[in-house]
Amino acid sequence: MKKLLVLSMVILFIGVVASCGSNTNSESSTEAGSESTAATTTESGNPSYDPHRGEGKFTSVDLGASLDAAKADLGDQVFQVKCSSCHKLTDEKLVGPGWKGVTARRKPEWIMNFITNTDVMIDKDPELQAQLELCLVRMPNQNLSDEDARNLLEMMRKNDGVK
Repeated sequence: MKKLLVLSMVILFIGVVASCGSNTNSESSTEAGSESTAATTTESGNPSYDPHRGEGKFTSVDLGASLDAAKADLGDQVFQVKCSSCHKLTDEKLVGPGWKGVTARRKPEWIMNFITNTDVMIDKDPELQAQLELCLVRMPNQNLSDEDARNLLEMMRKNDGVK
């Protein structure tokens, strides 16, 4: 009975931790000329879902030909504080999926939209919904600024071998 109580408390704790930070992000800071923030809309004026770029304000992200090491270092700091408790930089699953190869599998716009518009993306993207069934824990919205998200994307590129 005591083991069941402890197990229940652990499950409750995981649920609370997973749900923290689920507020939406209202910050908007982008570098001039590096990201377009215009959303695609349908004729009715409602945002349309594009599985290649996801749902959010990022329609185009200019990465540049080579890695921006300063951004990657700042992104690593974000990763250590906000992401490393659930994600590994390998292909190994922790709580959430590993990040190895993510920049080869996903477009930069999709990654940026997922980081900054997590809840909507999970609700609309069938692949994310399937991932949720595997991980059993919904990724919380970490309320990252656009700049932090861009730095995190650059760190992902570094992790995937971009020089």
